[in-house]
Formats: sequence, structure tokens, C-alpha cells
Amino acid sequence: MTASAWLPAHVVSAVPLSAHARSLHLDVPAWPGNLPGQHLDVRLTAEDGYQAERSYSVASFGPGTSIELAVDEVPDGEVSPYLVRDVRPGDFLEVKGPLGEYFVWREDDPAPVQLIAGGSGIVPLLAMARAHARSASTAPFRLLSSVRSAADAMYADEIAGLTGAALSVDVIYTRSAPASWPRPAARVTIDELSSLCWPPEAAPAVYVCGPTAFVETVADALVTLGHAPERVRTERFGGAGS
Repeated sequence: MTASAWLPAHVVSAVPLSAHARSLHLDVPAWPGNLPGQHLDVRLTAEDGYQAERSYSVASFGPGTSIELAVDEVPDGEVSPYLVRDVRPGDFLEVKGPLGEYFVWREDDPAPVQLIAGGSGIVPLLAMARAHARSASTAPFRLLSSVRSAADAMYADEIAGLTGAALSVDVIYTRSAPASWPRPAARVTIDELSSLCWPPEAAPAVYVCGPTAFVETVADALVTLGHAPERVRTERFGGAGS
């Protein structure tokens, strides 16, 4: 499963995930399949020849030619507004991938897994949770998801359906919490990372994905709590130009 040249991708469907995000299902005949957690590059070409490229995590996994992307719009971006607002079934994009074999989960790893998502950082972690649910792995999974509000929570219903003995889920709301929620809206704290995540002595494999500031804050806090730095894998994205 290695990266290839630019490949034509046919947009099969586009499904809203929130007011500013949606999932795109692509058919890519030459796609070699991907591991859960990998990403790809998308290239758009304007009529005047101008091209823009951006990287996006893949929500799907495994063999086959079907790919699911989930894109959260950055209002001043060159690519994400088009993917969220304008692209339609029947359109064609160009993709390159799969890319990255560091931020991936493999089902032969028996270690407990801690997933920590900030906003749309849930996408590659969802791929891991999906893969885990469909595998024979007995590794226990935990997910801590930080979102601005319930309306911003991508894949909330699917994640609720995956929650059970094999996956425990905790949600932190940072701007607006539901009326019945026991915790007021605020950023995740180091104490919550300690109480809601696997302890360092469990030697979990930790995957943190989200905006750069979120990832750096969480990763530093995990190391402060005693997690081995090499056990904390990160994937980050910036706001500008996404």
C-alpha cells in the first residue's frame, strides 16, 4: 500500500456531516487500498490551469477502490470550500496516495489504544475504530473527542453505534455543551486526560489528531502524565489554506 501517481477519482456521493463539513465517497479504479489512519492528497485544477493541492485523512480503510473522505471547511481555504460547497456527484478529482504509514493502526498490535480527536481530527481515528470493530482484535479502544458543540460533531451517530465493550467514548464540548451535559463547555484539561485516558502503566498506543495547537497541548500533557513519547503518535493540521 504505497503512494502512486495522480489518480482520477469519480465523486459518487456527497453527504453532509454538519453545516460546514461533508463526506465524499469516491471511486478510484487504480486505488491500491489503504491502512486505517492513512491520508491522501487531493488536487484541483482550474480552467486557467491553476492547481491547488491539500492533504485529507481517509475515513475508510482496507482493500478496494472506494474511498471515503471527510472535509471540514476552512472559509478562506482554496480547496475545502469547493469540496464542501460545490463538488457534486459525477464530478472528477485527482488524488494521490495512500500516504503515511506512521499514523496507522494494525490489528496485530495487542496494546490498548487511546484515540484523542480535536474537531475534524476524528476522521483518521474513525477509520481505526471502524477497522477495529470489523477485526478479530481484542485490543481495548478508548476515544476522547473534543468538539466545539454537538452540531459540530462529525459522525456522532456512527460513533455512538460503535460504543460498547470494545470501544468507550468520552466527549468534551469546548464552546457549547448540550443542556443536559454534566460538564460545562471548556477545553480539555490535563486532569481529564489523566482520568479519561488509559494510564501510562497500561502502555497504550496513543493517536492524537486535530489542529496543531490542540495536538501539541495534548501531546505535551500526555508526556507530563508519564506516557512514553514514542507511544504518542500525532497527526496535525493548520487552519490556513485548508
